Amino acid sequence: MLSSSSSSGSGGTVYWFRNEQHTKPTSNFKGIVVIFTWGSVQSKDYVNLYSSCGWNSLVVVSDFLNPFFPERATSLAFSVLNELLEELRARPCPLVFAAFSGGSQACMYKVLQIIERTCEAHLNPDDSRLIMTCISGQMYDSGPVNVTSDLGARFALQSSILNVPGSSKLASMVAKGVTSGLDALFLTRFGSHRSEYWQTLYSSVGLGAPFLILCSENDDLAPYPVICSFAQQVQGLGGHVRLIGWKDSPHVGHYKHNPIQYRTAVTEFLDHSVSIFNQKLQKLGERNGMEGMHDKICELICDLQKAAVDSNQSLRRVATGPNDHFFLPSSAEYQTTKESGSLQDEQRTTVHLSSPPGLNPHSVLGQVLFDVCVPKNIEGWDIKFENRKAFATAGKQSSYLKRMRRSRL
Repeated sequence: MLSSSSSSGSGGTVYWFRNEQHTKPTSNFKGIVVIFTWGSVQSKDYVNLYSSCGWNSLVVVSDFLNPFFPERATSLAFSVLNELLEELRARPCPLVFAAFSGGSQACMYKVLQIIERTCEAHLNPDDSRLIMTCISGQMYDSGPVNVTSDLGARFALQSSILNVPGSSKLASMVAKGVTSGLDALFLTRFGSHRSEYWQTLYSSVGLGAPFLILCSENDDLAPYPVICSFAQQVQGLGGHVRLIGWKDSPHVGHYKHNPIQYRTAVTEFLDHSVSIFNQKLQKLGERNGMEGMHDKICELICDLQKAAVDSNQSLRRVATGPNDHFFLPSSAEYQTTKESGSLQDEQRTTVHLSSPPGLNPHSVLGQVLFDVCVPKNIEGWDIKFENRKAFATAGKQSSYLKRMRRSRL
């Protein structure tokens, strides 16, 4: 048994249909199907079908003028997203978009633009990421289509009006006149919006959700060649597409005329969407795990760098005073030629030790470091090493003599 709730706003109305057993806190529904309708499409049979598969439904009834005024479609799209976020924040679950006829252009493509942040109006990144992760499938019944004047006029008419004798021709003429006038008034604007519409549907391949397209070769409102071209384009972009076409079922009448095949295809697709959702969650967990490991590695590197800085600062404290200079021989001083045996010319590098805390050269550690007793007054003296090797072996206890000479200054 179904329970419903609704909310209306600019651009259309949004309805929730839930199984009563799924409204309990302990319920275990499989996911949510967002049904995008436009015109005279009746959603009751589809709500019952999805409910029998364990899915709740959010029905979006778009106003007739939405394809002609995208601002209205954007307003309705935000209403849809607010309803979804309220549910998904409490419990993330698989999300399937099901567009019937012109419903994809009347609202659904604006929902895709908002979550993909390709239009001026968009959600915050966390909410967009949540919905994109949950989207696990896209279904198109008698679509997607481009809302032309003829399609808009014919679909704007209620079936009950068309069945009244003598009224069909007059109502059709009036509707065609209205939509033709809209096309003429906003010709350039409609052209750019239609291009944007198709581009958005193609870019939705990046969501990683499979496509199920249900159509008919005898559908004048949703031409079969156009739908087949769309399926080929999506497949060429790397999308997973399943197209089921019947011979003679009418527009948005495939379920009524082919109930068994239709139900089987939808049931299999919804089950596949659940597995897609689980795969997305697994990849997201692996990605978060890698990011966590990356953060730990960065912290470790920062700790090592800090330790190295502390070590350098400790070593730099070994100085005799802020104004002392040490002349350190380069590697050339440790090489002797076999022919002459003489020392090479010294190359000296000046190192300024600016750390105020100094080491007393007359202390025990100072004598070990300098290897001699240094006089108390060493101002103006240079310390020069000759013919000293960098490292002495353990067997040699004697050290080379140092020569100290008076500075020229």
